[in-house]
Amino acid sequence: MRTRLLPLLIVLMAAVLLALGIPLAVSVAAAQQQRVVVDRIDDTARFAALAQFVTDSPTDSSTDSSSSAPVGLTDERRETLRKELARYYSVYGIRAGVFYRNAKPMANAPETWVLPKTGEARDAYNEALVSRRSHDPEQVWPWQRHRLVVASPVIRDGDVMAVVVTDSPTGQMRSKTLHGWLIIGAGEVTAMLLAVGAALRLTGWVLRPVRVLDATTHDIATGRLKSRVAAAGGPPELRRLARSFNEMADNVEDVLEQQRAFVADASHQLRNPLSALLLRIDLLALELPEGNEEIASVRTEGKRLGQVLDDLLDLALAEHAEADVSLTDIGALTAERVASWQPVAQRKGVRLTGTCPATTAWADPVTLSSALDAVIDNAVKFTPEGERVEVMVASNGEYSTIVITDGGPGLSDEDLVRVGDRFWRSAGHQNIKGSGLGLSISRALLAAGGGTIAYDHQEPHGLRVTVTVPRSGPASDRSRSVPTDTYKPMGG
Repeated sequence: MRTRLLPLLIVLMAAVLLALGIPLAVSVAAAQQQRVVVDRIDDTARFAALAQFVTDSPTDSSTDSSSSAPVGLTDERRETLRKELARYYSVYGIRAGVFYRNAKPMANAPETWVLPKTGEARDAYNEALVSRRSHDPEQVWPWQRHRLVVASPVIRDGDVMAVVVTDSPTGQMRSKTLHGWLIIGAGEVTAMLLAVGAALRLTGWVLRPVRVLDATTHDIATGRLKSRVAAAGGPPELRRLARSFNEMADNVEDVLEQQRAFVADASHQLRNPLSALLLRIDLLALELPEGNEEIASVRTEGKRLGQVLDDLLDLALAEHAEADVSLTDIGALTAERVASWQPVAQRKGVRLTGTCPATTAWADPVTLSSALDAVIDNAVKFTPEGERVEVMVASNGEYSTIVITDGGPGLSDEDLVRVGDRFWRSAGHQNIKGSGLGLSISRALLAAGGGTIAYDHQEPHGLRVTVTVPRSGPASDRSRSVPTDTYKPMGG
């Protein structure tokens, strides 16, 4: 869930930051350009004021004594204007010029710069000729190398006599804009990192109770019914969910405890009358002719009923008992169980072999032995004479496995789904001795210690049973020091 929730929060926060950052970046660029444009307007206004006193025209060599200044004074003012433009160009690198109405230069710097016939400078010049300030230049972005053109009219006696044009490089302006953008970007990145950190904390705070609930649910599903959720953190809704889950787990445990108690009590209560009944049958058999088939049949069914009651009691105890998990030599334990079942296999004509290298895992030796006994008993029971039952121990990084394969008829896909259910027996094995509780007891015993049991087909025929036990102990075991002594088989 975190992998889905966290990217969603990050995308939403990134969208918010971009929605704020992009307009801010645009405004920074616009402010930088507006500052430059205002400065150029002030400069052109100053040059226009100087140019007002230069009244001669390049197309008219005569002067009007009523309106024109002396020629010497005019030349002096033009020279002053030319010096100002030259100094302006040398200091700022900005091309500037004053152009008559026919586009001839009154003064310009550098002197080689003339008004182009087309382009932005010509458009600004034409705007100024009609006594209008040129439109604001288009926005120049840091990746563009455009120049900035500003034009202002030179007005004398209400008439436009000339136009002042400045053509500015934009490198410095673009650098300042880029610097502002870098500051904004750094702020956006910092805000994004802070937002990601906050999102991690938020998702951790929200999902931590969910993870605890998931782990507790898994514990209960695998048989650790005492597990409960500590409702200590997270949103109020999840704390209420944790309390409700604990109440449900308490009720389920109570119901299961009542069921186990009922099964155990019923087994005990029925065992005594059944024993008395079998005793009376034995006494009755003494009064009848030897070899009476009816008495033999009743005695057999009575013993079978007694076995069922014993298995029911074992199942109730297996589901109720707490496993005493410790570091165990799985190879040695399995080898001992194979050796103990060798006489049974030999009497039936079945070859029972074991490959049991030394490997350790966390298990309850007693419950694991009982589970292996049930599985090996089943394998030998259903394997025909002359076939083989193999037991192999192996381990990987996290688990140790015990694989039992037999050469029996195996099970169908439908039977594999139900194998291990209580009182279930395959349709083809109804006449074979047993109660149908052995594999159920094995599963309950393994689950109590954190192990599992799985069933599959064995090629070309037969059944493969895989018993898995963890190589790492539960948290309570890992927190303690690992014992140096492991399980050792009797007589070893």
